[in-house]
Amino acid sequence: MIHNIGELKYGLNSLCEVNGKNKEMLMDICIVKLDKDSRESYYQQHKEIAILLLDGKIKIKWSVREEVIERRSVFDEDPWCLHVPKETEVTVEFLEASEILVQCTENENGFAAKLYSPADCQSDIFGEGVWNDVARRVVRTVFDYRNAPYSNMVMGEVITYPGKWSSYPPHHHPQPEVYYYKFNKPQGFGLCLVGEDAYKIQDNSFLTIPGGLVHPQASAPGYAMYYCWMIRHLENNPWTDRIDDEKHTWLLDQNVKIWPDK
Repeated sequence: MIHNIGELKYGLNSLCEVNGKNKEMLMDICIVKLDKDSRESYYQQHKEIAILLLDGKIKIKWSVREEVIERRSVFDEDPWCLHVPKETEVTVEFLEASEILVQCTENENGFAAKLYSPADCQSDIFGEGVWNDVARRVVRTVFDYRNAPYSNMVMGEVITYPGKWSSYPPHHHPQPEVYYYKFNKPQGFGLCLVGEDAYKIQDNSFLTIPGGLVHPQASAPGYAMYYCWMIRHLENNPWTDRIDDEKHTWLLDQNVKIWPDK
């Protein structure tokens, strides 16, 4: 279902908690918005942590490394994201007013921490050249089972062009998923389906998607829609691909034509 945060408050804005609200998502997820010269530390004894920069400029420190990173637009720039295993302290210094997304889940695996730069993140165009381009969108993958099989999480981003569809054709998977949305204008909006239920999407809203339900999205004309997508692998059942709704797989035929061209 959809959850509307409205304007982000300064400090921590919680989306999901493993032992609290939306616990069926099996992840801790929050948005942290802080002013210049603020400082936050993150440490989990039994959980891996991913910290995604949404907006601003920060200095991020972990182990014996540190890096200054900045991002001016989630729509126009690929992501920076630090991913660390349990028992790794991360410190974030806010060099200016900034927003970060923090995703955690339980994981006893040890692995090497990695700072994913824009150059490290896979960026693809989906839906181009088919269906009159009505589902053309940018899909970015930060990490998933392909490049981080030791992780129990997946993180990526989608840019949905104004008036177009994403997460399309409708698909599902048994693993729970969370979408966190932003629009290029604060009054922007879109629509989503979760199973048979329809919801209005607004700036800073988020969607909790139980396993097994389709979840296509559409943005309103005039408004570009961003969402960070986060999946929790299930034990012995990691997410590796989408399962397309069989009713709509005819759309995947190589030479498919749709009305009025058909």
